[in-house]
Amino acid sequence: MKLDVSLLKSVLNIYDELFTNGVSLVYLGEFNHEITKMFTSMAEDDLDRQSTNISVKRRVYHVMVETLQNMNRHSDEIANDENIGKGLFMIGKRNDSYFVITSNRVTHENKDRLQSALNQINNATKEELKEMYKKQIKEGKLSNKGGAGLGLIDIARKTTGKLDYHFIPYNNEEHLFILNVEINTKVLKEEVEREGEKKE
Repeated sequence: MKLDVSLLKSVLNIYDELFTNGVSLVYLGEFNHEITKMFTSMAEDDLDRQSTNISVKRRVYHVMVETLQNMNRHSDEIANDENIGKGLFMIGKRNDSYFVITSNRVTHENKDRLQSALNQINNATKEELKEMYKKQIKEGKLSNKGGAGLGLIDIARKTTGKLDYHFIPYNNEEHLFILNVEINTKVLKEEVEREGEKKE
């Protein structure tokens, strides 16, 4: 590939956007168990360098692993016969919030089912999420894609806001599914303190 002016400008624009928005790790391509391990290890090192509080670190790590696994479950773009999905993964921090962004292609049919599950999760309280989680473990009825519903519920329970998602038309058969989850360190600290008070 030739490094022409147009390509260099595109790279520079992408770099500026990622840097400005606090993105520290980006990957685009196939996702399998080994790549997931590599990324979680790199992200863990990044959290260590930032002297992240242990409670926050554990929460970010858990959400990151679950979003990676969840993306692979939802991906309708299969790379080969080993059922390895493709997608985009980003992690970063801006102000007081860590964020994890994933993106992958889904069919129109799966988009409707996924959107329904996401809306149900976003409309639930923390207590309702807890009950949905228990029910999903026992019955597994929220999703037909190998526990993906359980993964989304777990992510919602561990993050400090609603699941921010978008479906962008990609072609005649697919949408690009983008999921952004955040963990606000101040909100998390308050939650941990409240949980500690309840135990006392």
